Amino acid sequence: MTELAWIDLALTSARPQAMGALLRYFRNLDLAEEAFQEACLRALKNWPEKGPPRDPAAWLIFVGRNSGIDQVRKRAKHQPLPPEEVLSDLEDTESDLADRLDGAHYRDDILRLLFVCCHPDLPATQQIALALRIVSGLSVKQIARAFLVSEAAMEQRITRAKAKVAAAGIPFETPDAVARAERLGIVAAMIYLVFNEGYSAGVPERADAPFCVEAIRLCRLLLTLFPSEPEIMGLTALILIQHSRLAARFDKQGQIVLLEDQDRALWDRGLIDEALVLIDKAIRHRRPGAFQIQAAIAALHARAKTAAETDWLQIDLLYQTLERLQPSPVVRLNRAVAVSKREGPEAALALVEPLAEKLNGYFYFHGLRGGLLKQLGRYREAHEAFDRAIALATTPAEAAHIRQHLDSVQREMANAENNPASLSVLPSADRP
Repeated sequence: MTELAWIDLALTSARPQAMGALLRYFRNLDLAEEAFQEACLRALKNWPEKGPPRDPAAWLIFVGRNSGIDQVRKRAKHQPLPPEEVLSDLEDTESDLADRLDGAHYRDDILRLLFVCCHPDLPATQQIALALRIVSGLSVKQIARAFLVSEAAMEQRITRAKAKVAAAGIPFETPDAVARAERLGIVAAMIYLVFNEGYSAGVPERADAPFCVEAIRLCRLLLTLFPSEPEIMGLTALILIQHSRLAARFDKQGQIVLLEDQDRALWDRGLIDEALVLIDKAIRHRRPGAFQIQAAIAALHARAKTAAETDWLQIDLLYQTLERLQPSPVVRLNRAVAVSKREGPEAALALVEPLAEKLNGYFYFHGLRGGLLKQLGRYREAHEAFDRAIALATTPAEAAHIRQHLDSVQREMANAENNPASLSVLPSADRP
């Protein structure tokens, strides 16, 4: 590893701890971020000459704190500096900082930082953007590229998010057990949103970074802070299994490969094994949650050596459990896939059709409905469903995938027109 590489790794790993502590000291996102950036610049200058500090996070907090105080003084030369206890509750020694990083408030600093970024008043896109900027340290350019917007638009989005957080007056006190549990659930949901931004990108070169890898890093961080929380185990296991399929999700032309058609030899067994251990640990806590159930479903796919060996009965039962725990038309839609494998397309379509009003603007609804109609030989309806899916596609890969099905349906319709006797199923309008 090169000199700059290990420094970059150390700075990235220390960022959540350092930013969390600096935010607690200064009560201001912008000032905390500026202080951390200044500490990073000094690290790049000093560490190559003097070697790495005993605790990089403690070093960055100490240097960043002093830099932040200097900034406060420069901005308010004619105003008295706030009392020391308002700015900091740490002694001016690196060793004390390192010792106190191991204390209970260390967890609260990072959780507070994550919670601030996913404040409920912020839209989901602003939550993700702010978290990637503040917690993960991605540049505005990187985040803008991932969201397919201009740098100026993303800068405004992050600025608005910071302003809203400042105006909300979020308390910085250490949360009690109840508040901690509430915050943890919101943070977990935010991390899953971050992962899904990458997973659903639909482009191979964007599916691996920055979102998926960063979400995995944040999950592992939460596991170190809350090692006995089964839902965090479930969340981590879920995204590890999903990410394990990265190399098999796209063909050489960049087209989407469905799960049942993927080369399972390309799946990352190391990530899958790590996830399976977490699922087994979570189950022993006997506190089922939505992430644990979704992870269990993913595990059934991961354990099947071939698509034909998939235990669709267990997957159906798990989706029924998830639907009772977290009622959602999307959960019902996913369950319909399992039903189609067990009972056929007609039974699955009976589950899907009632969701039309709620999921009319959802790409996957029309894609699945079109596929089921195609299996039933109802080609005209399938054609309409695929047309709607293409209109709702968010990536070129999604549109190209549906286009393949649409072309197949058009060929079937052409064959039927040229040879009416070849139709095994009457069009829906002519069915009794």
